[in-house]
Amino acid sequence: MADDTDFDGLALDFLRRRRSEKWLTFPPDVLPSFVAELDVPIADPVRRALLDAVERGDVSYTHPAGLPEAFAGFAARTYGWDVDPADVHVVPEVMAGIVEVLRATEEPGGGVVINPPVYPPFFDDIPEAGRRVVEVPLARDGDSWTLDLDGLAAAFRAGARTYLLCSPHNPLGRVWRPEELAGVVELADRYGVLVLGDEIHAPLTLPGERHTPLATLAGDRCIAFWAASKAWNLAGLKCAVAVTSGARGRRLLARLAPSVRYRSGILGVLAAETAFAEGGPWLAALLGHLDRNRRLLAELLAERLPEVGYRPPGASFLAWLDLRAYGLGDHPATAIRERGRVALEPGRAFGRQGGGHARLNFGTTRGLLTEAVDRMTAALR
Repeated sequence: MADDTDFDGLALDFLRRRRSEKWLTFPPDVLPSFVAELDVPIADPVRRALLDAVERGDVSYTHPAGLPEAFAGFAARTYGWDVDPADVHVVPEVMAGIVEVLRATEEPGGGVVINPPVYPPFFDDIPEAGRRVVEVPLARDGDSWTLDLDGLAAAFRAGARTYLLCSPHNPLGRVWRPEELAGVVELADRYGVLVLGDEIHAPLTLPGERHTPLATLAGDRCIAFWAASKAWNLAGLKCAVAVTSGARGRRLLARLAPSVRYRSGILGVLAAETAFAEGGPWLAALLGHLDRNRRLLAELLAERLPEVGYRPPGASFLAWLDLRAYGLGDHPATAIRERGRVALEPGRAFGRQGGGHARLNFGTTRGLLTEAVDRMTAALR
């Protein structure tokens, strides 16, 4: 059944009534286009499930309920990925789950490889788990980026035994090709490396691309982390899943404290279960909207700010913008916010490779996306 949600129907004054980080961080005259939060109505099946739970008073201690089965069904329908529900473990959110698994590996001070520019919590949460960040930056490939397999091999030879891969990649929106992932798996096998896959943006893979779940290639070398939070805009409800398909992953997940699942919210579990089981039509409509928006952004930038480097992403609703041509130094987002009153995510937060860049959220209405570019134009001209 098709979904008829109007993704362009939310007015700015309505959105400003929201109490999330996106809408309360900056003064009201600043248009927020920074944090990865969608400006969308809630999916109707999820809305109904949450309302029913509140009416029942069903807001107490968390149980996984039907979430493992719902995720396994979603994985099979979407990717042809055969997941045993027994291998799906509820965790509070993706990064919290990653931290707990890193602690369970019992390698204090051991290196964890990441690929900057990359999601900022990678830099902060790995040390929280008592581990050490090892940077292997992505390699430039024309106007795109790719994994540096030689750099990964060198890091693994030097002793790093865990690799945290963002797939699809945030902030670049790269959907890694199967052959790229196969290169990672070959290295992991050669050096005995555990691969942790942050696949939170996978359900947001856009038309023309296909996401390959890491576990379908890495098997026992992988624990993957998924959530409904980005695709269905449910981050505040706090629920994700850790998924494995091999004995090593099962041993690590068995070491997690039983209390870990209780740190998820019961409404988060219910919302995620409903999204994975019934939210497909809504998600398909959202992906069509985001596809139109990524192309609209390309048209607007080509017309008004042709010196901005922008490659439309293959997944999610985040645009990585190269603003170095405007001579604003490492932190162009600051000047754009001060001059144009639009807030972008600073590129430097994603690592030193992000200097001179910024991330823009195009997961909004076409009208607000156009206004964001208008404000950027006023700031940069």
